[in-house]
Amino acid sequence: MDISVVVPLYNEVESLPELTSWIAKVMAANSFTYEIILVDDGSNDGSWEMIHKLSEGNRFIKGIRFRRNYGKSAALNTGFGKAEGNVVITMDADLQDSPDEIPELYRRITEEKYDLISGWKAKRHDPLSKTIPTKLFNGVTRRMSGIHNLHDFNCGLKAYRKAVIKNIEVYGEMHRYIPVLAKWAGFTKIGEQVVEHFPRKYGTTKFGLSRFINGFLDLLSIFFVGKFAKRPMHFFGSLGVLSFLVGFIAIIWIISDKLYNIAHHQVYRDATEQPLFYISLVAIIVGFQLFLTGFVSELVSRNGTDRNKYQVDEVI
Repeated sequence: MDISVVVPLYNEVESLPELTSWIAKVMAANSFTYEIILVDDGSNDGSWEMIHKLSEGNRFIKGIRFRRNYGKSAALNTGFGKAEGNVVITMDADLQDSPDEIPELYRRITEEKYDLISGWKAKRHDPLSKTIPTKLFNGVTRRMSGIHNLHDFNCGLKAYRKAVIKNIEVYGEMHRYIPVLAKWAGFTKIGEQVVEHFPRKYGTTKFGLSRFINGFLDLLSIFFVGKFAKRPMHFFGSLGVLSFLVGFIAIIWIISDKLYNIAHHQVYRDATEQPLFYISLVAIIVGFQLFLTGFVSELVSRNGTDRNKYQVDEVI
């Protein structure tokens, strides 16, 4: 099969007939073999009934329904698990993403051998309250992830080589960072394509401003897990040793200063009268705690079922 189109959706009953018809038209024009996987994330507006109706007599449309709303990441991860196409396309169900972009995305994955192509909505039809935080969010993500060639990490329209979606796990609200997840999994050929962005035709947006706060926290989480998941001692141990050394050196300095003043018959202060003494003790204690945290984390990591699970690209 050439293409799997994975569409996560929540309360998008009005747009589904037009979206599936548009996708089918593009696929037929390019003679692609394909499937459309509609993942209903607990809709309550009749979206599932519409998926049933659309799939009747249409073997290309497949539906998955959650009992409740789990979020976009869960919908994508489930859709990825069912996808069978050599190239997987993701898009939102609100008709703001154009299926006309699919042929070029497919060509770049198959001919230019990209692992992942992320869409970039260079011209957005969104209010400033959404576009300005998005630019800030993408700037921070570029800097922390090292993927400097992407302008929009959270664009719903993306294309993947099948191996990518079968070797990453999207959870929580990590759908914003799929390019980062792919990079940590060893898929480093990541590109970008300018795509058209249409105004929302039906319904209302399902995301509020809280997503930017949650998104930043998720970025810190994915940065830590991706870099230190298999070696937590390197993180906690390094911080612990640094904190301990700072506190220990400060204590030595306080004691040395007191002994020097005593030897030269100068006025001196007791160590316990100096605020720096207590700050140093706290630094030493925190250092021990961080080191022990790293030690325990290392024990947990070494006993994990995936401790020797690595991304193997090819075997001859």
